[in-house]
Amino acid sequence: MSWLYEPDPGQNDLDESDVRVRPNPKGNKPRTKNRPAYNEAPIGMVLGVDLGRYRVLLLDEDRIVNATLGKELRKVGAAVGDRVALAGDISETEGALARIVRIQPRTSLLRRSADDSDLVERVIVANATQMAIVVAIANPEPRTRLIDRYLAAAFDAGLKPILIITKTDLADPAEFLANFAGLSIPVVLNRSDKPAMDQLKDFLAGQTTVFVGHSGVGKSTLVNALAPHAQRATGGVNAVTGRGRHTSSSVRAIRLDENFDGGWIIDTPGVRSFGLGHVKPENLLRSFEDLYAVIETCPRDCNHTADAPDCALDDAIEAGALGASGAARVDSLRRLIGSLSNHAE
Repeated sequence: MSWLYEPDPGQNDLDESDVRVRPNPKGNKPRTKNRPAYNEAPIGMVLGVDLGRYRVLLLDEDRIVNATLGKELRKVGAAVGDRVALAGDISETEGALARIVRIQPRTSLLRRSADDSDLVERVIVANATQMAIVVAIANPEPRTRLIDRYLAAAFDAGLKPILIITKTDLADPAEFLANFAGLSIPVVLNRSDKPAMDQLKDFLAGQTTVFVGHSGVGKSTLVNALAPHAQRATGGVNAVTGRGRHTSSSVRAIRLDENFDGGWIIDTPGVRSFGLGHVKPENLLRSFEDLYAVIETCPRDCNHTADAPDCALDDAIEAGALGASGAARVDSLRRLIGSLSNHAE
């Protein structure tokens, strides 16, 4: 008996002529990995995002269009302040919807996480040049450690920080500002009844400034004073909890008038926490400008924590070299180091 397969003599041998080609009823072109470059696409600036719809200012035409993300960018997303290339319908027709097909290279990127252990970064603003940290001297009480977090995020993003103290008619800010006496940060004192407009113009002119701050500190009130057309919602402080009420619910870029030399402000929702899970440890250390010169004298393997042997920070505190607020500043730094170290582990 032969175990070799013998084809049926009545069966045709298969060849390429037997391959059946499925027709393409839709007439679509074959798929290609070559994507359009959109070299001639108009460029716009993202002003705001709402339910997946982007408000984009066309820079050449100075008008606003609505857009959605192109398919290739849906996993990346665009942020307020991004310069983007547009395709599709950019007309003024009602219901017109363009597509964002490219995000231009960013000059800066401000990010935060929900907490220091969160692996997911939230992009807040792109292409800002400075950060205005808005703090109320009273009602609600200022939080120095939250400001330290803002400063670390600003340093990590390459933004110049400005400290704006509001409600100075309610309390003297001198004692609070002593905590940051060793930092070269510009400070603007702002009364509730009389904003320091002239000083603010000097700092904001020609800049793109992202405003950050705890809920209830008067950030939206300040934005409305700087840009009356913004009409940002304002709110007070809860009389029971002492916490500010959230009023601004979204990030929004607002153009200032001609007195500000093309300046922009980007208002952000008030937050009670600011995660730094994305910040590099070396950038965290450098953001403590008043302590960094001491840190550089530490042993090479020093982790700068409270139990680190021969840490120069302890010697500086003992010698009184860091001033009255030195111990509190070191404690704030060490708390942040510990929080980020726990995340790394």
